Amino acid sequence: MRADRVLAPFGRRTAVVTTRERFGAYTVLRAHDALGPRPAAGQFYMLSAGERWGGGDGERPFLARAFSVLRAPAGTEELHFLLEAVGPGTDRLSELRPEDGLNLLGPLGSGFRPPREGRAPLLVGGGVGIAPLAIWQDQLGAPVPALVGFRDHAHARGAAVLSEPAIATDDGSVGHAGPVTELLMSELEREAGVEVYACGPPAMLEAVRGLCARAAVPAQLALEAPMACGYGACFGCVAPTRSGYVRLCVDGPVLDAADLEAVIR
Repeated sequence: MRADRVLAPFGRRTAVVTTRERFGAYTVLRAHDALGPRPAAGQFYMLSAGERWGGGDGERPFLARAFSVLRAPAGTEELHFLLEAVGPGTDRLSELRPEDGLNLLGPLGSGFRPPREGRAPLLVGGGVGIAPLAIWQDQLGAPVPALVGFRDHAHARGAAVLSEPAIATDDGSVGHAGPVTELLMSELEREAGVEVYACGPPAMLEAVRGLCARAAVPAQLALEAPMACGYGACFGCVAPTRSGYVRLCVDGPVLDAADLEAVIR
C-alpha cells in the first residue's frame, strides 16, 4: 500500500451540496462531507446525484462517475469538485443545487508525492485535468507555478480555480495561442530543476511524458480513465506500464512517467 494513500470509509455516503458556482464551461460543486477523511491531492471520488440518478422512469441507473477532488480546504469538512456537462450523467451532477444530496465514495486511489530532493514543483493541466492541481497547490503551501491549457475562452475561465496560472488556448482567445505543452517546452528550456505534475487528456499527457523524458525531468502523471467501480473490482481502467498492467483506480491514478512506455498507443 502506498504511504500517500488516504483510505475511504467503507461504503457510499451522502454529502450535502452547499454551493454551486459557474466558471465558464465548468461547474464547481462544494459539498459538506462530515464522515470522510481529508483527501490527498490526486485522489478521486465516485460521485452520483442523491436523487434522479438514472435514465428516467423504469430505466437503468447511471454508473457513478469518477472525479478528482478539486479542493478540500483545511479546517473544514468541505469537498470541491470541478465538473463539465458532457453527457447525461454529468448533466445531472451539474444541475445540483444547495441542499441537494451528493452520493460519494472516496477518497480513492493514490495521489501525488512530494518533489524529489532539490526539485521544485511545476504543474501542468488541460481541461478538467486542472482539478487535482488546485488541491496540490493548496497542500504544497508555497506559490507553485501552473501551466494550463483549454480549447477556448469559455473553458479558460476555469483557470480561476488556480493561483496565478499561465494559460494557453487552442484558438488563441486567452493567453498563449497553442497547446499548453508549448509553454512547458519553454519552461523546461529555462529551468530543468523541476518535477512536473500533470493531469489532462491522454494526448497532452503523452506529450508531457515525452518532453520530460528528453529533458531528464521527473514527472508524475494523473491519468484519466473511465471507471465503473473505483476500487479495483471491474478491471475497467487498466493501463500498461513497463512492469505490466495496473489498475488506475488502485495503483494510480498518479503514476511516474518513467514507468510508462507511452500514455496512448
